[in-house]
Amino acid sequence: MTDPRIPQITAFLSSFARRRAARTVPVPGGFAALDDEFALSYANNQLVIDAATDPEALPGLADEVLGHLPYRLVSVLDEQMGAACAGPLLRAGYTHCTYLVMLHGGPVPAGGRAGEVDLDALRVPLARRWRDFLPDAGAEVIRQLVERRETGRRGAADVRFIGARTPEGEVAAWADLYLDPASGTAQIEDLVTSELHLGRGYGDAVLAAALRAAADADCATRFLIADAEDWPRHWYERRGFAVIGRSHGFERF
Repeated sequence: MTDPRIPQITAFLSSFARRRAARTVPVPGGFAALDDEFALSYANNQLVIDAATDPEALPGLADEVLGHLPYRLVSVLDEQMGAACAGPLLRAGYTHCTYLVMLHGGPVPAGGRAGEVDLDALRVPLARRWRDFLPDAGAEVIRQLVERRETGRRGAADVRFIGARTPEGEVAAWADLYLDPASGTAQIEDLVTSELHLGRGYGDAVLAAALRAAADADCATRFLIADAEDWPRHWYERRGFAVIGRSHGFERF
């Protein structure tokens, strides 16, 4: 049985993608979210499927709306629809990732060691971490992946960058917090710790501060998205998150 909070979360994710986009193009079952200023950022240029669509038509639909780009990203927010779309997209040369919708159900931490930061404070550690993740990426790719962070401010009613600093003042770990108090929904996104500061509790501090801020904003539905095949899902489970659903991502390069 579908968790009753899944429709709420799906609506939030869909709305966020629409609001963040510089422009959208409607398609059967969803829309293309596009931003020419950040054309090298997959997350800013993707096809979002948030309703029923024809799975067999999806590869051609993606080519139609994303044809000006050298890559394709298709995000299918519904678990069952994503499973139905997998076959046609895999046959068209896409790779498939399953993402877990994880809901926080544990006690809300007190917070305290982390707080809100701005993009200026994040630029250097963000660029360094992206170079760790993408060692072969060019300077313009890294620049866009850093600067695109600011577009997230358009996505929700209240968007905050949460960071934990070292004693010297450097941001050691960070995450985005997207809040929609009207619907009681909060998403924690892109929680990352700098390679230089792993294992020192900075990620925990950021997560605690984000959860506390969400609770203080009356957001009872506090969730994040985690890769089903990657280790962070287990880290989140130990901190009170549980899997309540799945979404699907398809990429072609």
